[in-house]
Amino acid sequence: MNKLLSPNLKAILLAVLVTFLWSTSFIIIKWGLIEIPPLTFAGLRYFIAFVCLFPFVFKKTNITQLKTLDFKISMKLFWLGILFYFFTQGAQFLGLFFLPAVSVSLILNLTPIIVAILAIFLISETPSLLQWSGMLLFIGGVLIYFYPILFSENQMLGLIIMMVGVLANALSAVLGRDINRGGKINPYIVTLISMGLGSVMLLTAAIIIEGLPLLGLKSVLYILWLAIVNTAFAFIIWNFTLRSLTAVESSIINGTMLIQIALLAYLFLGEEISLKEGMGLIIAGIGAILVQLKLKHKTKIILD
Repeated sequence: MNKLLSPNLKAILLAVLVTFLWSTSFIIIKWGLIEIPPLTFAGLRYFIAFVCLFPFVFKKTNITQLKTLDFKISMKLFWLGILFYFFTQGAQFLGLFFLPAVSVSLILNLTPIIVAILAIFLISETPSLLQWSGMLLFIGGVLIYFYPILFSENQMLGLIIMMVGVLANALSAVLGRDINRGGKINPYIVTLISMGLGSVMLLTAAIIIEGLPLLGLKSVLYILWLAIVNTAFAFIIWNFTLRSLTAVESSIINGTMLIQIALLAYLFLGEEISLKEGMGLIIAGIGAILVQLKLKHKTKIILD
């Protein structure tokens, strides 16, 4: 079977598998939040994933790179851990506690737009005309999806938390691009260090705020599946696909998550999507893909 598939087709199929796994994460998190406190859930997921990925650090090339990291790069990795894991992932789990999975997915797709704007000022990357068009499409899709804008108190709190998370996610994406732009550090090392630092801080904060939870077998299985399969395994496979996929291919495949999550949320969470909301999601999804076409040309995904 492997011999019948071209390397590019194999990479596309694997990338589709990874995005499907990442999409199912939203469903599993919603299930798990019935029993698991959100910050504890997030902290355990990424700490266990870090433990799973840690053995790969002992490869000779990785050890050599670790020894050559200077203070400036180390501080950037420290802040990447805080922004991407402590704030972004913490906010995502809290957001899913208060909001429907589809709404959280849509809000997270604001990230490429904010990244494109921040990149103008922080790393002197100017968006192309195609990207500006994508931003307008995305904003239009969001307005169609949420119109009329009516939120309960809890939903408003969830929106505020998610906006903080999106800003942190955008800043981490710009910082990650800055770190990876020179190509001197293996993306695996970047992920391992930032995930280790961020997950430890997130888990520590969770224990202080939420205490030590009593978890049933089902909750333990949710955490282990998310950590081992949807995070550690998916990260390795995604980075493998980036060796063959073009920026356009990876952007389009990644962009399908918005629709995947909507379908999965309908099937497994009972979150119904009206025709208006469906149109908004499709328009926003196309816009998000257009914005990312240039952005993914110079960087690799750190992790979802």
